Amino acid sequence: MAQAPVIRVAPEQPTHGVCVLGTESRVDVFSSAPKGCTSFSISASPEVVVNVAHVRPVKKKPTGSSTWPLGPRLEVTMTMKAPSNSTDDQKVRISYYGPESQPTQALLYLTGVEISLLTDITRTGKVKPGKVKPTRKARNNQRTWTWGPHGQGAILLVNCDKDNPKSSTMDFKNNEVNNSKDLQDMSLMTLSTKTPKDFFTKYQLVLHVAKSEMSKVRVFHEKWSKSPSKYEEVLGPKQPSHALELPGGQQSTNFYVEALDFPDASFSGLISLGISLLDTSNPEIPEALVFQDSVTFRVAPWIMTPNTQPPQEVYVCRISENKDFLKSVTALAKKAKCKLTICPMKENKNDQWIQDEIEIGYIQAPHKTLPVVFDSPRNRGLKDFPIKSLLGPDFGYVTRESKIGQITGLDSFGNLDVSPPVTVGEKEYPLGRILIGNSSYPSNDSREMHWALQTFLDAQQVQAPVKLYSDWLDVGHVDEFLSFVPAKDRKGFRLLLSSPRACYKLFQKQEEEGHEEAVLFEGVETEKGQQKIKHILSNKKLRDHNSYVERCIDWNREVLKRELGLEECDIIDIPQLYRLLKDDNATLKAEAFYPNMVNMLVLGKYLGIPKPFGPIIKGRCCLEEEVRSLLEPLGLHCIFIDDFDSYHVHRGEVHCGTNVRRKPFSFQWWKMVP
Repeated sequence: MAQAPVIRVAPEQPTHGVCVLGTESRVDVFSSAPKGCTSFSISASPEVVVNVAHVRPVKKKPTGSSTWPLGPRLEVTMTMKAPSNSTDDQKVRISYYGPESQPTQALLYLTGVEISLLTDITRTGKVKPGKVKPTRKARNNQRTWTWGPHGQGAILLVNCDKDNPKSSTMDFKNNEVNNSKDLQDMSLMTLSTKTPKDFFTKYQLVLHVAKSEMSKVRVFHEKWSKSPSKYEEVLGPKQPSHALELPGGQQSTNFYVEALDFPDASFSGLISLGISLLDTSNPEIPEALVFQDSVTFRVAPWIMTPNTQPPQEVYVCRISENKDFLKSVTALAKKAKCKLTICPMKENKNDQWIQDEIEIGYIQAPHKTLPVVFDSPRNRGLKDFPIKSLLGPDFGYVTRESKIGQITGLDSFGNLDVSPPVTVGEKEYPLGRILIGNSSYPSNDSREMHWALQTFLDAQQVQAPVKLYSDWLDVGHVDEFLSFVPAKDRKGFRLLLSSPRACYKLFQKQEEEGHEEAVLFEGVETEKGQQKIKHILSNKKLRDHNSYVERCIDWNREVLKRELGLEECDIIDIPQLYRLLKDDNATLKAEAFYPNMVNMLVLGKYLGIPKPFGPIIKGRCCLEEEVRSLLEPLGLHCIFIDDFDSYHVHRGEVHCGTNVRRKPFSFQWWKMVP
């Protein structure tokens, strides 16, 4: 809370004090009372409000004022109704009484001043100097930060875009304001003061931030002159405090605040900026603290968007062998009315796995929403793409590469997904929950997403991560066994899970109907060769492999049902087979036996699904027909894309080879309760 020093009065000489509007100044009338005095009375100028607590009045004096007994538990406080027009223009008279002595008086001269740090604590996107009265309630509101629909507290964006095309790095990494667009990424903070004209000849205001937080924030001071306004860095990584040079009278001074880092394991995301009023009237002694107040900001979290959010832009790489794939993705993006960006070979260096390299989310404050790409630490051919091709004006960037040690395949962002909004019991997740894949338990050979990535995702708070088991897969990504698609009924979506059980059930039905000779992989070359339905069903080794895979997926199925509040009718089983192969550590891991249909590109109602090359029954692929029967009743359009040679044989599919920037949630993150 705002704090002012105790004012101690003395009968021997007048006392001078400063009272800041919206605060209580405690006056010590007991310790300086003349010997033998047992009671006192107080009279004050009309603009001074006096409150005496913890004791009852003794009696009424003939003049109408009350007297109170003196005692150590006595508490006298004063507040001001309005700022002073001149120094010492408000007076308080304290009279002491004793049974055998004449009344003794102590005089206190007060100067009322207004000092207010104003920020967008109501989250309307605006700061209105002069509209907010500096009351105790208002000061308390600006010092605390609360979640929920009725919460209050200001919000900061990490200024992680690059508004100056000539700059070599993100805006927050330099100590200059690039242009007016750069200012729009910052939060306005206004210092409003109203004092006597000569007040700052004896007093000084200092703006400051805790040294433990100074590396997380930068504050610019707007300075006006005859030339265009300039912005001076006054707080930042190398500067925890700044003495302000202010004229007396009524003034309004603007500051612009930017965050320099996202919440993380060692940073809660809360930053407090303080203002201190110092008495500098005696140059022979150090300045004394007269008043102190602060405002608290929370750094906006990085937020992922699920498949159910409308698509805005599709990203895909051009490589030497995916010409037909590009045509299919281009046609799909056109159907969905999405912008399409193709990363050329010169930039991707024949690395087509753009889903693994980046995840595009956003950050949001009441005054600004900014797409932000989260760059994975995998650092293969696409490592320069997010910085060179995405980072720019109104497109931010974040990574945890500098804090990452040895990485594994689970650190790629095909292993990072997010559910649509869900309710679990009485707990609401209006922005969904992040899904990451890990090992079932730690061992010498197990893999898990790096702790630096996990702690970053945890620290954002608004999409409480769920850990799934994905280390049973060779690549190890959650997008190899799950996806979400929009739906108009129930929860507004369906969870799609790969299911060997559903595939065997489908093939068994086809065999019973006399189609046991129909073959898988017709029309493509594969080292597995064409597989007849009857051979797949009789292959005990393959059945054993898929029995194991089914157990792994079922484990995740139960986790997802529990953590996302799902029922079986919210889940659709997509027929899929896997096989187990030895990895580099001679450990058996699973990979898709045929193109993995759950690894799809979701663009609204249009689904780009890997073409499975399943058995042809009556001129149609039975796998495609089964998936159509499952998804098209939801109003979805299934478009099967041939990714066999360019992606599947390299252990990836359509989703792995594409990425999507989606529309941010309409729900504002600060209105939830984590």
